[in-house]
Amino acid sequence: MWISQQTKFEDFELDELYWFIKEKPHTETGENTYVMTMISRIPRQIVGFDVDFSKSSQQIQKIVNSVPVADTYYTDGYAGYLEVDFLGRHVYNVSDKKDTHNVESVNSDLRHYVPGLARRNRCFFRSLDTFKSVLAVFIDAYNKFGEAKLKHRIPVRHKSPYPSKHLHEFREHPLSLLDFL
Repeated sequence: MWISQQTKFEDFELDELYWFIKEKPHTETGENTYVMTMISRIPRQIVGFDVDFSKSSQQIQKIVNSVPVADTYYTDGYAGYLEVDFLGRHVYNVSDKKDTHNVESVNSDLRHYVPGLARRNRCFFRSLDTFKSVLAVFIDAYNKFGEAKLKHRIPVRHKSPYPSKHLHEFREHPLSLLDFL
């Protein structure tokens, strides 16, 4: 998987989303597959992910061990995060999503752009390997898109201390995630 050439990361966020393979199980909660994602805040990229039938702390530990070390790891209130050995400071927020809003947004992008996560009646994954492969291709493109957005950022013409949300005003051709697939 392609991630930024940056050697030192400051902040990582972890979260999980659930889905299913083949058909929705008739259990109380309805999930049978979990996508666990870890993102860096700057640059905003997916640095680690896993797809499995459980969201155990052992699965999360594999993701943590497979990525570069960060200063701080932010998680939501899932109790499985308490059993993970983070290599930096761990911020476990049970009250709200203020520390994990970036990874929640990335998970929303996954549901939006990956058809198998968007509509269960039209597109669905028939195996765990297919699910992992599709996500690996998408995440590679997503990370390249994020890096390109950082490289093409042009100084803002107005005096606001915040970067412009309308980068298309400064480029001849706007970037799209689809350009990297």
